[in-house]
Amino acid sequence: MKRTVPLCIAALVGFVLILSEFIPFAQSWGRTAMIWFDILAAFAFVLGGANLLKIHLLKISSQRVGWGYSVITVAAFTITMVIGLGKFGVTPSESFPQFTWSGDYLQDGSGFWWMYQYVYLPLASTMFALLAFYIASAAFRAFRAKNTEAIILLVTAFIVLLGRTYAGIWLTADPLAWLGQTLYGDPQALAMFRLDVVVEMIMGVFNMAGNRAIMIGIALGIVALSLKVLLGVDRSYLGSEE
Repeated sequence: MKRTVPLCIAALVGFVLILSEFIPFAQSWGRTAMIWFDILAAFAFVLGGANLLKIHLLKISSQRVGWGYSVITVAAFTITMVIGLGKFGVTPSESFPQFTWSGDYLQDGSGFWWMYQYVYLPLASTMFALLAFYIASAAFRAFRAKNTEAIILLVTAFIVLLGRTYAGIWLTADPLAWLGQTLYGDPQALAMFRLDVVVEMIMGVFNMAGNRAIMIGIALGIVALSLKVLLGVDRSYLGSEE
């Protein structure tokens, strides 16, 4: 019974959402299901926050390796939650000026906005800046011409990188214009071989075709996995494969 009920609920809601996209009179069913989803998601956020605090408080109390990071996590979580829920620095909205908390918690100048702009965004930018070095290291290892595929990848990457810079355009624009004028009497006759044009062709034709193939494969995978979940074949969300 503990597994049958969740399976039935998941299947029922899933098929209702699918039908609401194709049957007009069932659209209200889909909206009702999404409202219930938002309600359940709110409870899930509460449970997730409580579980986060439990895990890190236990780590702090036992002083396991890295417990200092847990202190920072708990402090950041608590401060952010208090400022966000308390709406510190929020001014009343024009619709309800008599209620202090009626304003948007992300309005300019609010405490939550300040934390987002001056704490979260700089930290996120720092993390992405560090990722650039890992990407460069991975690219160096990947761009070794060990076989034909690696050579094609290396040449294509070099053309794209060079074509995205002014130097790449400058190196090919004037020579091709002179060659086109000399051979065909038209400086634009060989413009299609300029690096910036070649890069646009690579990104707009070959890269786009690869991206579409990947997206189609992902879509088919999502459909297959969704059907497995709805039909009860995949029960991993219940915490067990059985």
